[in-house]
Amino acid sequence: MGMYELINQQDDNIKKNTRMEGGDLMKTDSKNQKYVEMEEGLNTTDKELSVMSSSTPPIQILKNTVINNNDNIGGGALKSRRLVSLDVFRGLTVALMVLVDDAGGIFPAINHSPWNGVTLADFVMPFFLFIVGVALGLTYKKVPCRVDATKKAILRALKLLIFGLVLQGGYLHGINNLTYGVDIQRIRWTGTLQRIAIAYLLTAVCEIWLKGDDVVKSERSLLKKYQFQWIFVFVLTVTYTALMYGLYVPDWEYQSPSENFSFSVKCGVRGDTGPACNAVGMIDRKLLGIQHLYKRPTYARTTECSINSPDYGPLPPNAPTWCQAPFDPEGILSSVMAIVTCMIGLHFGHIIVHFNDHKDRMMSWMVPAAGLVVVGFILDFCGMHVNKALYSLSYTCVTAGAAGILFVGIYVMVDVFGFRKPTLVFEWMGMHALVIYIFAACNVLPVLLQGFYWKKPENNILRLIGIGRS
Repeated sequence: MGMYELINQQDDNIKKNTRMEGGDLMKTDSKNQKYVEMEEGLNTTDKELSVMSSSTPPIQILKNTVINNNDNIGGGALKSRRLVSLDVFRGLTVALMVLVDDAGGIFPAINHSPWNGVTLADFVMPFFLFIVGVALGLTYKKVPCRVDATKKAILRALKLLIFGLVLQGGYLHGINNLTYGVDIQRIRWTGTLQRIAIAYLLTAVCEIWLKGDDVVKSERSLLKKYQFQWIFVFVLTVTYTALMYGLYVPDWEYQSPSENFSFSVKCGVRGDTGPACNAVGMIDRKLLGIQHLYKRPTYARTTECSINSPDYGPLPPNAPTWCQAPFDPEGILSSVMAIVTCMIGLHFGHIIVHFNDHKDRMMSWMVPAAGLVVVGFILDFCGMHVNKALYSLSYTCVTAGAAGILFVGIYVMVDVFGFRKPTLVFEWMGMHALVIYIFAACNVLPVLLQGFYWKKPENNILRLIGIGRS
């Protein structure tokens, strides 16, 4: 039950503060006193919401384009509906994650980029962050008590952090090893769940505290209502850029995991974005300690470090000394831009809350999404390379923009035209995203299965189906 509480409890606020999509009715000015359904999205990860019928009729294009909290709410029979595209997007992201985790080793082209560039796997993390932001915009549409909402957000973030430490900190030893436990002196403090927890918490706090009381009547008034949130995004971006390109990175050393002597890495530079001398790695080494960083970085698959590049392999002759050094792809400085991705998703959620017409929503989404992709590739062309490990500004723009474009496509298909049958599997996966992530991506299910064996540990069901053989 604790797994569901991590993200799914967001829906408690929704149930208190908003109706399900189609649940609120807004009175029109027509003589017949007709009512127009007010479409409001939900964070649909809650397992209680899975009872929603898959035969929900398609949403019609409505004429009323602006919704605000001051609208006169009429009475009448309530009809429960929700924004299905949230579930489908989340489920598609989970499916993509499972695909690249299982097939990435077989097809390195879809695995994470060794350094600069972007591949299919590099979209998973920003897609998760983006949809968390969208859901938060709906969760905190109305906040009766800001202090209580903040306390709940902190508690959920802490739960997610604890799960991340247990699942990704080295406590479980993976396939082929029935032991467990981790040396606190070498535990990995950062990880995917920890990054999502931090982005979730700061974005939630922004949504709870940093929004005005303005009535939204246009896109300009929408920006004015949330102007302090955009200032926060600007500060994060400037801080990341200043530290990334302004910090001096000195020479550093590390001890080889397989050797008893240390390697020295020569740097003494500023603004370097290569694997060895970037500010992201330096900050993590100084603040977290090199012994707490990820031991198998993606740059070990570069041509400088692997004869099988873009796959892992033996070191080539005269390989650089940094090839075997730890580096964390979910480090401190890189997580700053991850928060920006979540904030961009939050803006998409605001559009759902304040605009009711499908055409207006799609235009309000597509223009910034396409603009982000264009800006990202321009930055890459100018030398600020798209890089997932550094979570560069160009990477933020390209992936957040791509997430927005994909979300619009899913929204049109399942919420505007009602084509839900082709996406029912993704919808189900989206409603159970956290559980699937824990059992599939974190290898919890294989670890549990291999605990049942015949006479000796090697005779387990995983070996029977060809998994875990050395």
